[in-house]
Amino acid sequence: MLHLVTVQIEFVPVRPEISILETLSYGSFAFFFGLLLTPWFIAFLRKNNMGKQLRVETVDNREAKVFRTYHKHKFGTPTMGGLLIWGSILATVLLSRLLSYTGVVEHSLLQRGQVYLPLFILVSLGMLGALDDYLNIIGAGKKKGLDWVPKIITLLLISGIAALWFYFKLGYDQIYIPFSGPWNVGLLYIPIFMFIIVGTANAVNVTDGLDGLAGGLLIIAFGSFGLLGFVEGLDVLAAFCFVVVGAIAAFLWHNVPPALFFMGDTGSLALGGTLGAIAMMTDQMLILPFAGFIFVIEMLSVIIQLTSKKFRGGKKVFKAAPIHHHFEALEWGESKVTMRLWIVGSFMAFVGIVVGIFG
Repeated sequence: MLHLVTVQIEFVPVRPEISILETLSYGSFAFFFGLLLTPWFIAFLRKNNMGKQLRVETVDNREAKVFRTYHKHKFGTPTMGGLLIWGSILATVLLSRLLSYTGVVEHSLLQRGQVYLPLFILVSLGMLGALDDYLNIIGAGKKKGLDWVPKIITLLLISGIAALWFYFKLGYDQIYIPFSGPWNVGLLYIPIFMFIIVGTANAVNVTDGLDGLAGGLLIIAFGSFGLLGFVEGLDVLAAFCFVVVGAIAAFLWHNVPPALFFMGDTGSLALGGTLGAIAMMTDQMLILPFAGFIFVIEMLSVIIQLTSKKFRGGKKVFKAAPIHHHFEALEWGESKVTMRLWIVGSFMAFVGIVVGIFG
């Protein structure tokens, strides 16, 4: 455990401290703020016809039969719920700044060393996702949102800015390998950082396909890194993680089956990218596949399916991809698929926490 503290003190400032009581209070505020705002927000989305459009094609431009079979009843359900999530997060951070300014608390969450970067990624990727969602809505299902070229270029640009800041400003050039120690990777740190941000953002986006699935898994993942942050002495970053958990929990309250609204790309891209950034800030990149185990499996299922179709004459490995749709096609039922993936995700996150602390 000592190696973790040593690495972080060298790079990321661990002061000022946020107490456990303040952390719990901020997380609770984010939860209740989002919960109280939800009815108005859903009414706003419905009034402005911000409803989800059904996907008519798969990523390889074939008919999405399985998806339409099990999800046709969701047509028109309000989306862009991610605005509520990161809106609650921003409101909590601003509240902490106000309390700090008036002397109620000693320090706020708005700290350059630990929170600026996650906030930058949250808001910038959230805006990108919001644009994608909006284009999908006004396209009425005819256009699949933002074209993939400008989308990936923007993702690379945002992650590149963050990676350069980490490498040149904070001096990060090492990857910690559990049970081995830090490995100096030099300039390779920049593309590795970008890969983690872009990969995690897309993996969460792919996973966001069943009511409550991505939200529950994100709570597990951010909660895991919050605990690891406390262990490493990164109290402000840990508190920020629990604020994110509170905001997602408020969203999940009305997103469990049957969902009253969806987070959309507005939420999945923003939260996925932020999760990747926090994994890098805690120097726990290799714990991310544990804390976000289902995200990895979901992304791999898409890659395997597309590869199989391309090189095996259209033959599929799964009935549908991502893999949660495969389980739906096996007639598990949406709620059972969601809860079983939550169970697996929780167990693997626990393994990740143990490895992160003792590795």
